[in-house]
Order: sequence, then structure tokens, then C-alpha cells
Amino acid sequence: MMDIYESMGLLGAVLSSLTFLPQVVRTWKIKSAKDLSMGMLVIVFCSTIVWLIYGFALGLMPVIIANSAIFIFSLTLIYFKVTFKPKDVK
Repeated sequence: MMDIYESMGLLGAVLSSLTFLPQVVRTWKIKSAKDLSMGMLVIVFCSTIVWLIYGFALGLMPVIIANSAIFIFSLTLIYFKVTFKPKDVK
């Protein structure tokens, strides 16, 4: 049975995991990533790799869950940033 602290950790992981979802959905819908900072996306992407190594090394499931999702979302946003070309302003 899970204790209150593990439950809080898992809830925090789920909430943290969802932080990038609205941005991924919005960027996909408007097919533009011009307002996103590539520097920020790369830092987030790299930090999730470090957190995943830490989480797997210590077997911390909340850390693994949150950072796995953020890894995927940040990689997706980097892909959008590279592939969605700015539209010509008329």
C-alpha cells in the first residue's frame, strides 16, 4: 500500500508531466513554434536526461514518470521548432 508521501510524489509527477502538454497541443494546432525559445527547450531536454539517470539509479518512480513525459514533450517541441517554418508576413 502506498503511503501519503509516495502518493504526493506520484501526483506531483503527473502534474509536472502535464506542464508541457498545452504548449505541445497549441503548437501543433497553429503549426508555429516561432514564440518558443530553442535555448529553453534544449535546457529542459538535457535536464530531463539528467533527472532520468538519477531517477533510474535510485528507483524513484515519480521522478521517472515526470521526466519521461517531459522528455517526450520537450523533444516534440524541439521537432516542431525545427520543422514548422515561420509563415511569411503579408
